[in-house]
Amino acid sequence: MPAVAGVMVLATVSDRSVVTLVNNEERLVMSPLQHLEDLPNDMSLDSEPFLCRHKLLGHPALELENLGRVLLSLPTKQVKCSSGLVRNGEDFENAYRQRSNGLSLEKTIESIRTSDSFIMVRSPQVDPSFAPLFRELFADVTALSRRSGIGDLMDDAMLYLFIASPNSVTPFHIDRNSTFLLQFRGSKQITVFPQWDTRVVTDESREAYVASENTKLPWRDDMESFGRCFEFAPGQALHIPFIAGHHVRNGSADVSISMSIIFNTARSKKWLGALQFNHGVRKSFGALGLSPNGVGRSLWMDSVKSVAWRGARKMASVGRLVHR
Repeated sequence: MPAVAGVMVLATVSDRSVVTLVNNEERLVMSPLQHLEDLPNDMSLDSEPFLCRHKLLGHPALELENLGRVLLSLPTKQVKCSSGLVRNGEDFENAYRQRSNGLSLEKTIESIRTSDSFIMVRSPQVDPSFAPLFRELFADVTALSRRSGIGDLMDDAMLYLFIASPNSVTPFHIDRNSTFLLQFRGSKQITVFPQWDTRVVTDESREAYVASENTKLPWRDDMESFGRCFEFAPGQALHIPFIAGHHVRNGSADVSISMSIIFNTARSKKWLGALQFNHGVRKSFGALGLSPNGVGRSLWMDSVKSVAWRGARKMASVGRLVHR
């Protein structure tokens, strides 16, 4: 291979980086990602929130005409509308049932600037206009995960779209996955909290939320001081770690359009299993005073709990089949 100014490419590795020889010293040089850039040198994927930038402004899939077409063509179960006038302490996951805006999807789209509404779209990548974009973002995030030493992503990644009226609020909640949130129009303030901080979410509440048994998280105004507030504008992307609590307030000047790619890694899948294991233990043996250690303190222990949880689920499935 030819050397240029003392640099020789030795090998290409799977995350689109290259190993180079610089003055007889091997170095790993990170190749640019397709859609994400300006990543912090000290980024901690799946552990700490951080801002970067995306290169998708003006992408045809995110143009208003295409968005209107996609929203109306998707199955109704994938497109949820609710009031944007909610507060921290309310149940975000059930807001579309409990806080309807009283409008059809068509009317919500037409009046989004003035109707105090929130539209959430799950898996827009099933539409051909979003499918290539999803594959490319998935490749970018996979490359970041490999560079961070976490490994490949699992097979449950998907896109979400969020279209919201000015001043609308996404109340405090946690997600069962990691996220990159990309802003395309309007502005936001996003406050993200440490993922395992029990002053913000107790172990019991976190476990019940992941098990979908109680998705209304307690909120106190004094918790705000534990979070980190990000001012968010078009062209920016924010990484929200797995299970990290967060809430969002959209700016007053314009409608907000954002998109997220949500994903799990092998590590966060272990955390998921461990959280469900703990919840099951508390339900079954809490009356006896048994209280498991919280998740996020020991990855080895979390791995054991996750394996145990998967085994218990398989045994339960076999038992149901036998008794049919």
